[in-house]
Amino acid sequence: MSFDAPQGPPGSPARTDAPGGPLWALSGLVAAGASLGLSELLAGAIGSFPSLVSGVAVWAIDTVPAPVKDWAIRTFGTSDKLVLGIGIVVVTLLVGAAVGVRSSVNRRLVSFAFLVFGLLAGVAASRDPQVGLVIALAAGMVAALGGVAVFRLVARPLPEGRGVDADRRVFLGRAGAAATLALVSAVAGRALFERSRVMAARRGDVVLPVARDRAAPPATGASLAVDGISPLVTPNDDFYRIDTAPFSVPQVDLATWRLRVTGMVEREIELTYEDLAALPMVERYVTLSCVSNTVGGDLVGTAKWLGTPLGELLTRAGVGDGAQQIVGRSVDGFTVGFPVDAAFDGREALVAVGMNDEPLPFEHGFPARLVVAGLYGYVSATKWLSEIELTTWDGFDAYWIPRGWAKEAPVKTQSRIDTPRQRSRIRPGITPIAGVAWAPTRGISRVEVRIDDGPWLEAAMADALDDDTWRQWMFSWEATPGSHQILVRATDGDGVTQTDAISRPDPDGATGHHTITVDVV
Repeated sequence: MSFDAPQGPPGSPARTDAPGGPLWALSGLVAAGASLGLSELLAGAIGSFPSLVSGVAVWAIDTVPAPVKDWAIRTFGTSDKLVLGIGIVVVTLLVGAAVGVRSSVNRRLVSFAFLVFGLLAGVAASRDPQVGLVIALAAGMVAALGGVAVFRLVARPLPEGRGVDADRRVFLGRAGAAATLALVSAVAGRALFERSRVMAARRGDVVLPVARDRAAPPATGASLAVDGISPLVTPNDDFYRIDTAPFSVPQVDLATWRLRVTGMVEREIELTYEDLAALPMVERYVTLSCVSNTVGGDLVGTAKWLGTPLGELLTRAGVGDGAQQIVGRSVDGFTVGFPVDAAFDGREALVAVGMNDEPLPFEHGFPARLVVAGLYGYVSATKWLSEIELTTWDGFDAYWIPRGWAKEAPVKTQSRIDTPRQRSRIRPGITPIAGVAWAPTRGISRVEVRIDDGPWLEAAMADALDDDTWRQWMFSWEATPGSHQILVRATDGDGVTQTDAISRPDPDGATGHHTITVDVV
């Protein structure tokens, strides 16, 4: 018996005595897996080769309709890219299985289908500004040919007369070996990719410059000793990460990285990392938050940033007449846009190189990023910064604007209950209700708590670190048995109190009062 169907004349049916659907499907599935694994191995071993999975993921992120993207963010939160990656792999394997089944009718279909999908994946990967079209197509073709070769090896003919059971065992052995090789290739490729990225970036060799204006350590009164409350300064490992990079952050070779200041300026500037680090630096505490943060969500954090003031850098370049918008560009093509006034109106606006006394972590923008107090990240916080361009307000729409998000995006006054947690079971008696509130550039002047339908009661607040950071608060509650609803609201330094109107994050930030329910037993 044969697992391969000998070909007749072109277009003629294949032999029907070959094993049917399941084994043909498995042949195509492991071949598709091998193609993916080879792609990852090439990306890790050859620095210029892209990961096809990442390339397709970026294409999907850039092109799916806004309602689909918003649904994914709401449903999967910060795991949305992981789910996307798993989905791409699963779909690829299923397509491979389908092609395998169809190959029992027409063996040429395998080569054709794999080459077409390799071509499409290469085109998708070429959208990355760091990847050339020729290299991307070469990566797609090599991965496709590898998949075809694995399919032919797994499904190649066996000697007649061995028996169906023996043939199946040999076939499953081949498929298992191919699947193992695919998995090992993918894991090894990813490991090599991360290692090469770290080596090229040379982050471990960076010594941060000393700030001309250092931030004083937070005073004791700026933190409350309450279990479960968010720390005043968020550790780097716990700081939220939201960006369009699918699985790995962009590769940055520090030796060739440059930051350019272009557009409506009197003189264009190009800086190496050493040039940037030599500029006057300051330290500032700033709270950043994502527009996708839901009321009570955790896409917000406070860090001590080291950087050069954006306004001073733009002054060096000379702001041209009529310049209204600052466009930040990442090495991977992502863009933001915010008013030129934000660099000069007194708020903290930095080209940052340090975060909490260390060089920027890779996930947070190494080697440089923008930090602008009071603006949501999607219009200001360019990570892996490569260019700052000055243009008119109507002359450019940044990445998220055509996708339905607001062009102007000041951070809204928000407050959050950190403890107790939603649906907690607590004992009667004095219980601390505590959390954080933020309104960068305006500060927080008051936080109030409401239990069930009772009155709004003012909470005690820690000392303010400054107007650009969140503020801890605490209310001592005499908890009584039963189920209770707890609400919080904040008033900013301008005297504006959070609205109770509930709105979604899109298009310019969520509103409403964070509300939890607890059971006192």
